[in-house]
Amino acid sequence: MKRVVLLCIGSACAGAVVSAVLMSPSGLSEKSVAQESSSGPNRVAQARPDPTRTPARPAARAPSGALPVVAPIGEEELTAEERVNVAVYEQVNRSVVNIDTASVRRDAFFLFSIPEKGAGSGVVIDKQGHVLTNLHVVAGARSIEVTLFDGKSYEAVPVGADEPNDAAVLKIDAPPEDLFPVTFGDSGRLRVGQRALAIGNPFGLERTLSVGVIASLNRPLSERRGAFRQLIQIDADINPGNSGGPLLDSRGRMIGMNTVIASNTGQSAGVGFAIPINTSARIIPDLIERGHVVRADIGIASVYRTGEGLLITKVIEGGAAQRAGLRGPRLVVREKRQGPIVYRQESTDMSAADLILAVDGKPVRTADDLLAIVESKKPGDRVTVTVLREGRRTDVPVTLDEGE
Repeated sequence: MKRVVLLCIGSACAGAVVSAVLMSPSGLSEKSVAQESSSGPNRVAQARPDPTRTPARPAARAPSGALPVVAPIGEEELTAEERVNVAVYEQVNRSVVNIDTASVRRDAFFLFSIPEKGAGSGVVIDKQGHVLTNLHVVAGARSIEVTLFDGKSYEAVPVGADEPNDAAVLKIDAPPEDLFPVTFGDSGRLRVGQRALAIGNPFGLERTLSVGVIASLNRPLSERRGAFRQLIQIDADINPGNSGGPLLDSRGRMIGMNTVIASNTGQSAGVGFAIPINTSARIIPDLIERGHVVRADIGIASVYRTGEGLLITKVIEGGAAQRAGLRGPRLVVREKRQGPIVYRQESTDMSAADLILAVDGKPVRTADDLLAIVESKKPGDRVTVTVLREGRRTDVPVTLDEGE
């Protein structure tokens, strides 16, 4: 019993000592720590303060609840791809404009007018205030407002339009120093797999960048606005509001004008289409000068597709093809007598028609191939049509007329 009492008293004393140590402000005193460090085989020398040295100032702390200050990302922190994206956007975003339209639609049932608003994109093409966009963005609009990168808005006046290429040119009265024309590239040199960057105003979100690649070239497409023959297919996100905005290469040059998306929902599904910039560049001077496009005409009314090329089935009387000597089918007339009555029988000799193989050295397999080549020319231009005639290849020079 005596031993138990002594043990309890010893335990209580030890507990009191430990509690006193733990409850002290710094746990063990600095003196005891220093002594512990300097004792034993691994002795650590104590650092003495240098009276000639200015004491270090403690680091500043952000006030409680404040966000930490983050330095902007430096060029060296970007990947090679990110640097390209940033450079293109910073170079071109000031060239892209937002287009707002107001129009009136007549209700088919009640026959009253319903005001409608639309939005799209466009791009500044010169210091005179000309803006290129899609025709469907501004078609039927009673008023058009163009907003520049700096937020300034101007009333726009339509200058010219071309329905086959879904193109329109507008003009705004803005100071030249506020206009930053885009640089045109060469869509004829594009390759599948190249990077493609689109800047536009999807859903009214101004100057939004989306990035992808060129998925295909010379893609034909038919939709409610008409048929397109040679579109650029891209996988960059294109949404309502992107129409009329520029498609760019990795050097910031405009290679196309975004115009169509392929989607069942009306939103981006990763399949977008752009009109090649070479097509737009060819017609812009006519739109600015005349308000419409003056097209060349070869004077061939119809053709028939064969495995080798296009067989001419009809030439226009007095047209460019006929004047140059291109041949269509020959009309054969035979008379047949039956008793006192003489019948005239007409037949077409297709073997007399020329088979078009190429134009200016470019193979022609479809009517679209022929139209694309002719439409890339101007009235008065001379082209060389290679035909198969009576089993022999023949080159026929043709001077193109002005189309209607």
